[in-house]
Amino acid sequence: MKKSKRFAGVLLALLLFLGGCSVEKSEPKKMKDLDFTLVEDSQVPENLKALIEEKKAAEMKITMDDGESKYIVAGYGTQKTGGYSISVDELYLTDNAIHINTTLIGPAKGEMVPEATSFPYVVLRIAYLDKSVVFE
Repeated sequence: MKKSKRFAGVLLALLLFLGGCSVEKSEPKKMKDLDFTLVEDSQVPENLKALIEEKKAAEMKITMDDGESKYIVAGYGTQKTGGYSISVDELYLTDNAIHINTTLIGPAKGEMVPEATSFPYVVLRIAYLDKSVVFE
C-alpha cells in the first residue's frame, strides 16, 4: 500500500511539474529587410546554372556563395503551361539566418499562355552574408 501512495505522489508531482512547463514557438525577430538583385539568366554563374538545370523539374531551394555574393534560388517545379511568375514577398535578416518567402503566381483566368511545359524559378543575388537561408 505504501508503494502505491509513493508512486501516486511521484506521479502527481511529475504531472504538476510538466503542467507548469510550456514550449513557446516564437517567430524570428526581423532585424532588417535585405536588398536584392533579380539575376537574369545570362548573368547566373555557370555552376549555378547547371545545378538549376539539373533540379528545375521539382521544387527547388538552392543557395550558393561566391565569396562576394550569395545567390538564392526558389523554383516551383514543372508547370503544365507558361505564364507563371514568382513574387518575392519577404527577404530579411534575423540574428541567425536569412529568411525568404516567395509566391508562385499563375496565369490569369482567360489569359493566353504558351501551352509548353515551364519551370518557373527566380534567382536573387544579395551581398555575401555568412548566414544560412530559411525558405518559408
